[in-house]
Amino acid sequence: MKHKLYLSLFLLIYLNINCINNSTEKDGWQALFNGRDLSGWDTYLGPEYDTILNRRDTVPIGLNNDPSEVFDVIEIDGEKVIRISGKDFGGISTIGEYENYHLQLQFKWGNKQWSPRKKAKKDSGLMYHSVGPHGADGGFWMRSHEFQIQEGDCGDYWACAGAIFDTRARKINDKTYIYDPESDFLTFSNKSETGRRCIKSPDAEKPAGEWNTIDLFCFGDASVHMMNGAILLTLQNSRQLENGTEIPLVKGKIQIQSEGAEVFYRNIKIRSIDKLTDPS
Repeated sequence: MKHKLYLSLFLLIYLNINCINNSTEKDGWQALFNGRDLSGWDTYLGPEYDTILNRRDTVPIGLNNDPSEVFDVIEIDGEKVIRISGKDFGGISTIGEYENYHLQLQFKWGNKQWSPRKKAKKDSGLMYHSVGPHGADGGFWMRSHEFQIQEGDCGDYWACAGAIFDTRARKINDKTYIYDPESDFLTFSNKSETGRRCIKSPDAEKPAGEWNTIDLFCFGDASVHMMNGAILLTLQNSRQLENGTEIPLVKGKIQIQSEGAEVFYRNIKIRSIDKLTDPS
């Protein structure tokens, strides 16, 4: 019964906070995107992909160096949004670190795709509790937990570069696990037998071209992935592997991926939460 209570508590927080999704800073929300430029964010791009030799270069483009304008602010339907072209792999990350929060943002897919994922699913990702050096994961991203943003897979969990989470899941086949609140806890990391990925359940993504709303709750060592009003995953016991020892991972930067596909983000905001109790 504990996992059902745990899920219910987070749902109560969601219902309490979601009613003021359009609120301003006076209600506790802080805008992470100012609607004008990328102030408050760093950019990082890993090695470029060589389409002729079909390989990655070895030297990263680097921190706050974006010659191809992978990250930009443009206007769509009269509103300024962040455009991530996807041309080079990397991400934008908040300068500040956050813990015990509700993060909300909206995204929708663009039309462009780039090698080596030109014919693959459109891909991005929301990485949270991001710590340590840029490029630790695959040469492109920080150690973090990932809220997957990929066509058909939005809400999946990925463990990146030493991040570890536990969630209730059941095996689909030898290499695939799906979230199931009635199943036992399994551990997901890049070194665990179950692997790095847990598939969300249910699927709540809207058709291409429509805006999707993501809600991410992080409190203590737990998190909840939500999308378009649906709970997709709950996770517990957040930690990281540091020098062979597991230590807590309860705060960090927020990073949004560039991973081969054009994607737009807007209404990125965050507010603190301080309890998991019935708001009534």
